[in-house]
Order: sequence, then structure tokens, then C-alpha cells
Amino acid sequence: MHTHSLTTALTLYRSGTLTLAQAASRAGKSQAEFRKVLAAHGIALHDAAPPSTESGTPARAD
Repeated sequence: MHTHSLTTALTLYRSGTLTLAQAASRAGKSQAEFRKVLAAHGIALHDAAPPSTESGTPARAD
């Protein structure tokens, strides 16, 4: 089951469905461990929260 969880987490992270923290948790690993797994599988790190595109302007932080 652990292998299936890891594979699922990698797939969902790669597609942008899960953040790094969410994917690491799903895989049962720390974020540092999951980063190593990503590197081993040739998957690039991406931003945790993509900018909002609903209104066509970036999300405000205030």
C-alpha cells in the first residue's frame, strides 16, 4: 500500500492537484523526504500556490 500511496502522491503533485505538503503527507513522508523522491523521479518542484487566474489578476495578500 505504501508504494501505491507514493505513486498517487507523485502523480497528483506532478499534475498540480496537490501541494508539496499535501503530497508528502499522502505519501507518508516529510516534505524534505518527498523532495528527494521528486528529484529521484525527475519531477521538478513547482510553486505551492499558483496565482489566481479567475479574475485575470493576481490574488492580493491584504
